[in-house]
Amino acid sequence: MRRRRDSIGGVLPPARLIQWDVDRTLLVGGGVGVEAFAAAFTAVTGVAWAGDLQAAGRTDLSLAPELFAQHGIADAGPYLRPFFARYGAESAARAHLMAARGTLLPGVPDVLAALHRRPGVVQTLVTGNIRAVGIGKVAAFGLDPYLDTAVGGYGDDHPVRSELVLRSRGRAEAAHGEFTEVVVVGDTVHDVGAALAAGVTAVGVATGPASAAELADAGAHHVLDDLSDVDGVVALLATGRLRDEAAPPQPRRSPRGH
Repeated sequence: MRRRRDSIGGVLPPARLIQWDVDRTLLVGGGVGVEAFAAAFTAVTGVAWAGDLQAAGRTDLSLAPELFAQHGIADAGPYLRPFFARYGAESAARAHLMAARGTLLPGVPDVLAALHRRPGVVQTLVTGNIRAVGIGKVAAFGLDPYLDTAVGGYGDDHPVRSELVLRSRGRAEAAHGEFTEVVVVGDTVHDVGAALAAGVTAVGVATGPASAAELADAGAHHVLDDLSDVDGVVALLATGRLRDEAAPPQPRRSPRGH
C-alpha cells in the first residue's frame, strides 16, 4: 500500500480508513452465498438444510449457532471450525456463479477505484461474512485490488459486529499508522450501530433492507441513497466533514435515488 509523504520525504500515516460492508452495500450475490452456506452445513453435519438464512448485517459467528439450533443441533461449537472451512471452500467453488448471477451496485467500482487513487485513504472490509467468503465475494467482481483486505474485520473474528470494526482498525493502524478518521459504510442498522459502538463515523447506504430514514434514525452521520453520484461520494468519503456533533444525522440524497 502507498504511504503519504511530507515535504521532505518522510512517511505520513493515512488520514482516513474506510471500512466497507459487502452484501447490499457493494454487491448482490444472487443467492450464491446461501447455496454455499447450505452445502457446507449438510457436508459437515449430515443434516439436510432446511433453514432460512437472513444475515442482514449480522456476523456469521452470531448467526451460525442459531441456524444449527433450528436443525436440532444445540451445541454448534464443535462444528464451527470445520463448517467455516467448508463454507469458504464451497463459496470459492461457486465464484464463477457469483459473477454470473450477482451484480455490483450502482457506482461501486468507480467509487472504490477513485478512493484507491487518493493517497490519504485506505479501504478495507468490515463484514459479517467469514474472511474467506467476504474476500471471495469482492474478488469475484474484481474489487479486491482497491482494498487492503488483510486489515479487515470478518465474521469469524468475533460474534459482535462492533468488535470487527475495532479489530480492523487495530490491524490497519499496525500496518499504516494512526488514522485521523475511521468510516464504516454499510446498508443495515447493524452497520450503523457497530460504528457508533466503536466510536467511529457511520455512513449508511439505503441499498439494503433499511430505508434512508431508518439508517438516519439509527444514528448514521450521513445517509446515501446509493453510490451512483461517484464524484459526490468520493468527495464525502475521502475528505468531507462527516461528523457534526451539534447536528442530528441528515440523509444525503444521491441525484439518482431509488
